[in-house]
Amino acid sequence: LDAGVDQFGGEFNPKALIGLVRAGSVPESRLDTSVRRLLREKFRLGLFDDARFVDVEAADAIVGREDARAAGLEAQARSLTLLTNGGGAAHLPLQGRPTVYVEGLDPVELAGWADVVTDPDRADVAIVRTDAPWEPRGNGADIESFFRAGSLEFHDDELAHLRDLAARVPLVLDVYLDRPAILAPLLDVASTIIANYGASDTALVNVLFGAVEPQGSLPFEVPSSMEAVAVSRPDVPSDTVDPSFAFGHGLRYLDWSPAARPDPASTTIEMADVAAPGGRFDLTSATVAQVLADAEALAIIAEL
Repeated sequence: LDAGVDQFGGEFNPKALIGLVRAGSVPESRLDTSVRRLLREKFRLGLFDDARFVDVEAADAIVGREDARAAGLEAQARSLTLLTNGGGAAHLPLQGRPTVYVEGLDPVELAGWADVVTDPDRADVAIVRTDAPWEPRGNGADIESFFRAGSLEFHDDELAHLRDLAARVPLVLDVYLDRPAILAPLLDVASTIIANYGASDTALVNVLFGAVEPQGSLPFEVPSSMEAVAVSRPDVPSDTVDPSFAFGHGLRYLDWSPAARPDPASTTIEMADVAAPGGRFDLTSATVAQVLADAEALAIIAEL
């Protein structure tokens, strides 16, 4: 307060300030000064004018509009960053209508694009979505607990799983990079690696099959090891030794033209992990059209 602070950020408990006022250390007149300053700014912004209130009917007509949602989906897809693009069945964009095995991706999103199986040994390609590593910290009440922190290295069990999967079928790996991840151990494992920053399954599928071209670039470098992170200067960007990917890296599709979105009705998606209500569907396979036309089955998928 003596330094001129009028508003404390991140504070929800006024007990300390009330105690100072009651003890006579802070006069109420000082609080009045801060209140006047804060209210003055609010009045200058017109926050208390009737004309500034939200027009509910106008908001309903604007928020969630189809063209805005489509633009948002397009932006998500274009933001995806293609880090590597291998050959064979895992080369992007995926061609034809492959048989795929998925983890971390809603299989219904692949309707029309691919047939989905639950056994990777029967697939042409595997698609896995995962997150950059992090370690829980704080006790739930600390601000730190709201953020992902800790080592950037994938756990050994996850690396082992991805290696086993890639040994059985070409692997396309999509990693949510809310923070850099140590991808070096996966460069020889995954045929293709994509980075996303919060894109939906729909956006990813549109890029995988060429409906949209990935145009993203890394907003930070991807270090090659935690040792390189430890010796880097924390106040200098892009300062790790021999990074796996430099700041701004991002590949593009060659000779790309938008792929037409197919009709999903004929796609086969194995539903072994979704118990079909009343046994109406084959527990090993069912067409998307069959599943989506059934209210109870659709409810089960929505809950998952």
